[in-house]
Amino acid sequence: MQTTPTVPLIACLFALCSGPVHALTADEVNQASVTERRPTSQPDPAVVKAQVLLSRRSISPGEIDGVDGENYRKAIAQFRRQENLGEGEKVDERTWRALGADTASNITTEYILSERDVSSRFVRRIPRDYAKQAALKRLSYTGAPEMFAERFHMSEALLRALNPHADFRTAGERISVVSVNRQPFEAPVERIEAVKKTGMLVVFGPGDAILASYPATIGSGDTPSPEGEYRIERIVRNPTYHYDPEKNFQQGSNKRKLTLPPGPNNPVGTVWIALSKPTFGIHGTPEPSQVSKTTSHGCVRLTNWDAQELAGMVKPGLAVRFVD
Repeated sequence: MQTTPTVPLIACLFALCSGPVHALTADEVNQASVTERRPTSQPDPAVVKAQVLLSRRSISPGEIDGVDGENYRKAIAQFRRQENLGEGEKVDERTWRALGADTASNITTEYILSERDVSSRFVRRIPRDYAKQAALKRLSYTGAPEMFAERFHMSEALLRALNPHADFRTAGERISVVSVNRQPFEAPVERIEAVKKTGMLVVFGPGDAILASYPATIGSGDTPSPEGEYRIERIVRNPTYHYDPEKNFQQGSNKRKLTLPPGPNNPVGTVWIALSKPTFGIHGTPEPSQVSKTTSHGCVRLTNWDAQELAGMVKPGLAVRFVD
């Protein structure tokens, strides 16, 4: 069985050259006001600014892409509820000020590529078939854009817009990225709720205080998530994925058990939080742009970075409730 070869960073840059790049400067983002609007086909600097400020509060908009989409609006609605700003999913002047967006000017930051960055190794592509994925040594990133975009919680399109001339080849190269800088939680987590109706995972602390909220893919009609309350059994970082067609689901024509290697493009991403109901868990994903927009096989799917933050907050034994 052939495996997909790994290649050095210098050979994985062609994704940057495909499609038009609508340049967006760091100053445009840092100085954006609530009244500014770009065409819908381009990242909106005001939306980027709001997404970053929401993410810093762990009110995750999912992938920071500068697009006024569903996950962004869910995060705005959650922020407005928490700040007693009334119902709604749009950013008005009051919401903009409450976010601190009128004074924030540090939304982007400069990142300098390291020797380690430019020597990173990738796979040319990730095959869809699980048997072919199982033959790989690691389900790595497919190139520099994917690696840097995920590291800074961004879409590849936004990364390209901020760096239209970057080639990501040389140690010491400077690129513009968004600055999320989430702060550690001081209060303990008391429970988690997976809200099926809204497609949100909400983390509660003492006194029902909301510590974090994340857009989430929660089951489907064919393979629904469980109902009721369960417990976290274990937390696995950089997990392998164990496919069993008898216990899980049918993927392609695969009829036997498979073990898929770890990596950010593993089917459960970079974190697996196992629940007390067998085969169910909370996990990351290789497709952050699809979180809460597609269905899952019953588990709760987050972006890798949101799953990583959650894994650092919780312990085995914590209650996870599935609610409508």
